[in-house]
Amino acid sequence: MSNFPYEMMFEKHDMLERLDISIQWGHYEITVLRFHLISFPPGRVIDFHNHSEFEFHFIPRGKGEVTLGDLKYPLSEGMFYLTGPGVMHRQEADPDDSMEELCLHVDIKEKIREEVDPWEVAEAETCVQKLKQLPLVPAQDYHSAMKCFLEAYEACEGKLTGYYTSIKHLVISILLKAVRAYDAGGIRTEAPVRDMSTYRYQYAIQYMEANYSGAVTLENVAEKLNISSRQLQRVFKQVNADQSFSRALEDIRLKAVCRKLEESNCPIEQIAQTEGFTNATYLHIVFRKRLGMTPATYRNTKQTN
Repeated sequence: MSNFPYEMMFEKHDMLERLDISIQWGHYEITVLRFHLISFPPGRVIDFHNHSEFEFHFIPRGKGEVTLGDLKYPLSEGMFYLTGPGVMHRQEADPDDSMEELCLHVDIKEKIREEVDPWEVAEAETCVQKLKQLPLVPAQDYHSAMKCFLEAYEACEGKLTGYYTSIKHLVISILLKAVRAYDAGGIRTEAPVRDMSTYRYQYAIQYMEANYSGAVTLENVAEKLNISSRQLQRVFKQVNADQSFSRALEDIRLKAVCRKLEESNCPIEQIAQTEGFTNATYLHIVFRKRLGMTPATYRNTKQTN
């Protein structure tokens, strides 16, 4: 039994290439032209040639050599190299050993789009510019881009849910992992960073809105955010100085009570209990203080209107 994990890709060697894969990434359109596994028998030579697109060559098994421009480099399992548009190259398998090659050919063209995530635009631009500047020297596949080929094949062969979208993401992943293998700085973008106070406040409010009818406390909401109760109090003060945690929770519960009073004829005692208030008496006190009327008056006013 073969220990070569990519063996299955020989069974339907052109399966991925039958897909019409076009990827919109930032302000670029990436068209997949070739996407396959090929085997070079011992001593096989592919003489000097070039392509008008980017070609990613990964060596999952075997050995050989590649000539890039005027220089010759040895190839062995786990290595890869990139040839960009117009780059002359020659490939040769070892005289005594076959060499397998995972190949991805992509045509990358600029395509300006409106309303694109600016961070996506920046990362796509960084990747494409780095691809254009990569040295003509083979490197190790440090970030396991080869596994993306097998994952794409398995997703397509099994017609897994969302396999077309998965394959598009895997193509982009191959490009990024290739760049990272050579990455030593230079062009770099930083991912967007959250304002943690705003994020924690919004998450707390969202959690409170989903659980207001139960026993929601400052302590258990803080625990969900993996921060202390004191930190969560500070978050509420920083984001909205006029709304403490308890005031925010009370607002959420009152809104729910108002909806029930407007839409149903349930007893007020029942509404108080289902919407998080201890009892109808406490609800009356809070309701009169906040809205200037009793729950019954509010219901009559709204339902009459």
